[in-house]
Amino acid sequence: MISLIVPTYNEARNIPKLIPFLYNNLKKTGQDFEILIMDDDSPDKTWEIASRYSKYNVRVIRRFKDKGLSNAVIDGFRKSRGDILGVIDADLSHPPALLPDMIREAKTNDIVIASRYVVSGYTEFSLFRKIVSYVATMLARPLTPVRDPMSGYFVFKKKILRNADLKPLGYKILLEMLVKCKYSSVKEVPFVFAKRYRGKSKLGFKVYANYIRHVLSLYAYSLFRNI
Repeated sequence: MISLIVPTYNEARNIPKLIPFLYNNLKKTGQDFEILIMDDDSPDKTWEIASRYSKYNVRVIRRFKDKGLSNAVIDGFRKSRGDILGVIDADLSHPPALLPDMIREAKTNDIVIASRYVVSGYTEFSLFRKIVSYVATMLARPLTPVRDPMSGYFVFKKKILRNADLKPLGYKILLEMLVKCKYSSVKEVPFVFAKRYRGKSKLGFKVYANYIRHVLSLYAYSLFRNI
């Protein structure tokens, strides 16, 4: 079974377009699936809008504690029913049409990542955002050979979470997994990272600061693990 985890906060305007897209593409896999909307009690009532789509194999989990994207994703890991898990943003910057290919690749790879930094991968953002993304990726490069460890769009086998103590700061749950989980193979597939469909980006100074703290903590973790 496939469990696709969608962390949300104030994404009510995107839900009516997103969920049918996800449903139609997951159906193409020929496997049973569920869509988990992990909502941090959004003031715009994203959780209420999403609950109207139960016929699309949607489960809505309205969260009141330990809010934040990474915590929502990890909570989704715990509550998932599938043996193949996926994570995707709710703002339609990640193309749902790529899901069947990613899930197919997950049959022979432990982690499959939608990557901006392999051949044919691309991002539609401004030059400033591209520079920020590039610098962030370079900071993480010594931790993993993966070209796009900052991606928020990925699929993986649930078994790799076993015994992994995941405590990410900020948004970059994949980087945390690449450092702390046990896996044997990673596949990166190209995608075009689009601008969000509707709503405001959550990026800001606090996100950047948390990322620096997160990377430093992972360097410390890697160092002491090797010792």
